[in-house]
Amino acid sequence: MLPHEIAARDAVRAELDLETDLGRDFVKQWELFEVCTQARSKDEYVLRPDLGRRFSDSSRAELLQHCSSCNHLQIAIGDGLSVSAVSAQVPPLHGALIEGAKARGWKVGRTFVIRHCRVGILNEIGELLIPEVAVLLIGERPGLATAESLSAYMAYRPRKAHSDANRNLVSNIHARGVRPQEAAIRILNLGAQMMKAGTSGCQVREELPALER
Repeated sequence: MLPHEIAARDAVRAELDLETDLGRDFVKQWELFEVCTQARSKDEYVLRPDLGRRFSDSSRAELLQHCSSCNHLQIAIGDGLSVSAVSAQVPPLHGALIEGAKARGWKVGRTFVIRHCRVGILNEIGELLIPEVAVLLIGERPGLATAESLSAYMAYRPRKAHSDANRNLVSNIHARGVRPQEAAIRILNLGAQMMKAGTSGCQVREELPALER
């Protein structure tokens, strides 16, 4: 097996550890806490994608206890298919997102981390916390170029009936792709477009020239 193939396999199979992968100071600064989906192991997560789209009962209760609702922006961090991507890209991206959102006068919810997470968990975040815009930062499936590529999936007031057609995506967030600072600008600009339009997904087209401001 070639080195890049080994890195890709390891990125998919690795289990997230908050302090090891994100750093003790980062976890403390943002008061991060972990919840999980109904997938009880990495094997079950890989074999049963549907379980990664729903929170466990205890996690639902924990989110309602620790997070406020009806914020302009709610950020969640999901392990997805690459813990390496989460470790490498989330710390610089998250800080830029929070700073930019507050500069726009947005009310931002408390960030949390989701173990064994699939993109569809956005719908449950919307149902539970009722944010105007929800953002899921999640590790992409490792490719030949890198195992450290992150995606940001976004939705306006996500709810149970939403599908991929109701979501927007900023992908390939890594050192040789979309850099974290650039990704933060794109995510915030997309969020502003969603709020203005009152919708998300295929009806919202990203205005890339806004990056030149």
